[in-house]
Amino acid sequence: MKRIALFISGTGGNALNLLRACREGRVPARPVLGLASTGQAGGIVRLEAEGLSTAVILRKDFESDEAFSEACYRAAEAAEAEVICLCGWLKKLAVPPRWAGRILNIHPGLLPQYGGAGMYGMHVHQAVLEAGDPESGATVHLVDGEYDHGRILDQMRVPVLPGDTPEDLQKRVYAAELELFPRALAAFLNKQA
Repeated sequence: MKRIALFISGTGGNALNLLRACREGRVPARPVLGLASTGQAGGIVRLEAEGLSTAVILRKDFESDEAFSEACYRAAEAAEAEVICLCGWLKKLAVPPRWAGRILNIHPGLLPQYGGAGMYGMHVHQAVLEAGDPESGATVHLVDGEYDHGRILDQMRVPVLPGDTPEDLQKRVYAAELELFPRALAAFLNKQA
C-alpha cells in the first residue's frame, strides 16, 4: 500500500475526502502526512482531528520556489510518503527528477482550458461563465512544474446551467472533485502496483 502526503492551502475538503476514501478501502493508499502552505489553512486542524500527522511550511520563509519546494519534499520524505496529492494547494512547486510522475493535482476546471497562474477557485468558475461555455468540470493531472500543465489522468464534466453564478458552478464542480480525485488516485496507484 502506497504512503501518500496530502498538501493543502485551505479548508482541506479534498484531503479529508481522500483520507476517508483510503480508510474505507476505496483507494489503496495510506495517508501519512498533511502539509499546509499557510498557518491559516483550516484543513490542517481538520486533518489533525482525524489523527494525521501534520506540518506547516510557509513560502515566505524561503528565498526561492525551489528552496520552498525542497522543504516540502523533505517533509514528505521524512514521513516516507511515496506519492503527493495536491488538494487545493496554491503554491508553485518545482518538481525535481526524484518526484517526477508522483505528484497529482486536482483542478476545478477542464484542463487544458482555464489553467495556469491565477486560475484557481472562483477565478476558474468566473472565467467559464464569462466565456459562455456549456460545461465545466474537474481534472486530475500529474504535476510537472508548470501550473496546471502535466499529463491529464482523468476528468469529470458538469453542465453549466442557465443563471449559474460562480458559486452555483463551484458547488457542482466541487461535488465532481470529491468523486473524481479518489477514482483517479486509485487508478493511478493500481497502475503503479
